Amino acid sequence: MANTERVESRHYVRDGDAYVCGLCPHRCRIRVGGYGRCGSRRADEDMLVAYSYGKVSSLCVDPVEKKPLYNYRPGTRCFSVGSIGCNMSCHHCQNYAISMLSSGKKRTTYKSPKELVEFCRMEGQDTIAFTYNEPMIWFEYIMDVAAADPDLNIILVTNGLINEGPLKEICGVVDAVNMDIKGFTDEFYMKVCGAHLDDVLGSARAVHGEGVHLELTYLVIPGYNDSEDEVRRFCEWVHDCLGPEVPVHFTRFHPDNEMTDVQWTPVETVLRCREIGIGCGLQYVYVGNVMVEGASDTYCPGCGTPVVTRLGYLVDIVALDGDRCSRCGTRINIVRRGPAAGHPGPRPSRTPPPAAG
Repeated sequence: MANTERVESRHYVRDGDAYVCGLCPHRCRIRVGGYGRCGSRRADEDMLVAYSYGKVSSLCVDPVEKKPLYNYRPGTRCFSVGSIGCNMSCHHCQNYAISMLSSGKKRTTYKSPKELVEFCRMEGQDTIAFTYNEPMIWFEYIMDVAAADPDLNIILVTNGLINEGPLKEICGVVDAVNMDIKGFTDEFYMKVCGAHLDDVLGSARAVHGEGVHLELTYLVIPGYNDSEDEVRRFCEWVHDCLGPEVPVHFTRFHPDNEMTDVQWTPVETVLRCREIGIGCGLQYVYVGNVMVEGASDTYCPGCGTPVVTRLGYLVDIVALDGDRCSRCGTRINIVRRGPAAGHPGPRPSRTPPPAAG
């Protein structure tokens, strides 16, 4: 089914013969007939169009641990959905076939918000994860999907490059976020990703401040962002600026896209990153793309008991009573069902605001 209707972007202003997009820090100035850097914004004569709206490139039912989210509804599955485009240009992107191509060059299937929700429910799922490419550039579509079924749980797997206004808006409909922190120097972000570190760190603080369940992923790339000093500074920032209870995933790099000449991360390096995180006082530190017994388990920060054990995507909840350790009663920063425990007050309304002109 093709979409014959144009959908207006919600965050932009007209500037003479062009539009300035206000969705992310790039603030692209797009002349009529042109597209924004992410490929999801097209300038028509009368409006800035959300060009990728409803264009689906990927659908799959995944374990939630694949996102990766280890402290959010462990052992459950989610309906994963991807589109096209990205507002970063990471040289190592493993999904470059959909993230680096413009919407007009990749085959997609149009799904209205209602159709996507129906498909999700038909698969027996109550959670949608927007993933594979950058979901924030699908802002309007995600807001409308949330409005189409307010009972759905919504996950974003994101690079965090979004302005504060739209980020806080979308946090009102989102239950969990995994955000990539791709390195901990601005030089790395500029050289490898085409963005700025501080913009992403600000987004992490905002998501955490809005009470949305947040987990961070740090892809460890040999020779680029794997020095012990850089990893330690990252862990100290998480501890001091977000809190020791925020889960962190150190993931093993594999060669891809424009970085096929870089070696796989040694397993010992990823395990050392985990040790550094624990040494900095982080309570939930995991490894990814590595099968090491115990390194992906969730431990009680009170008594050290493993409360959730994992080997790959095999998950066993062994010592949890709700969100508390069944041995000592310590509260675990873990969500078992529904909105995040500790979400401030009633869940915000999922009704999207009017389109901005």
